[in-house]
Amino acid sequence: MEPLSGVVLGLILAVASAAHNSCTCATNKWAVCTQDSPGHCTCRLASSDHPVDCSTLTAKCFLMKAEMIPRKEKRLWRPPQGLSDSDGIYNPDCEDSGAFKARQCNQSSTCWCVNTAGVRRTEKGDRSLSCRELVRTRWIYIELTHQRSSSAFNVPEVAKALTQLFESRYKLHPKYIAAIKYDPPLIQIHLDQNKKPRWDVDIADVAYYLEKDVNNDSVFHSNSKLTVSVNGDALAIEKLWIYYVDEKPPQFCMKQLAAGIAAVVTVVVLTAGIGIAVLLLLRWLHTRKYKKFECKEMREIKAPTLE
Repeated sequence: MEPLSGVVLGLILAVASAAHNSCTCATNKWAVCTQDSPGHCTCRLASSDHPVDCSTLTAKCFLMKAEMIPRKEKRLWRPPQGLSDSDGIYNPDCEDSGAFKARQCNQSSTCWCVNTAGVRRTEKGDRSLSCRELVRTRWIYIELTHQRSSSAFNVPEVAKALTQLFESRYKLHPKYIAAIKYDPPLIQIHLDQNKKPRWDVDIADVAYYLEKDVNNDSVFHSNSKLTVSVNGDALAIEKLWIYYVDEKPPQFCMKQLAAGIAAVVTVVVLTAGIGIAVLLLLRWLHTRKYKKFECKEMREIKAPTLE
């Protein structure tokens, strides 16, 4: 009976292990999932008790925070490749809803204000910096370039394929896609989201998921490579640029701009001064040469009268 009981126990453990392995979060590879009951999993953010809704995209703030976890806690997932904004990746402070807190600070007590996309929109200061509100990023412009293909793509077909991609892969309602322009090999996608209902994904989250896909660092658990097909032909994306436009203009101070203008003015003044000095020097040399020539002529004229 002992061998038989050992086989049964092994089968039970194998089934339990398979069930545990199947408990994953499709939209967030960094989520930690546990099976509460048969057919029911609970997923939470890594090193956090915050639950994750795996039926939709995870908020960008939570994703950035998960990326800051040391590699040893990520196990098989490779380190992040960084953000597209100039400040790079940082460990953000998030609201319970997943939104960025208006003020972000780093370990050196340097703080700045961000928009809903987590992108800095003010000068950096110390911890006394006050950020009155979290300004919404209403418009996002995404520019893509694709590899050259033997056959040209039709503009409406490209727009249709990308609209389907955003709707199926990134859960974005087509009403938030304001325009798709195509001038081979450049594609521009204009996202417009004035107000976001609770049940809709945020365009900032969509842009971040797309950025990670293009950089071959997909957030999806399957880590599937991004593929875009236009009438059966692959649209291979090469480069990506993302531009964030807020409802209110950024509040950068004029110091850097004034310094830049002062530098330009200084260069212009110096260039003009050098140019004027060169012209005066050339004129002086020309006048001196003319006077010498004139004096020589006068001596030649006066010479016969002296005889």
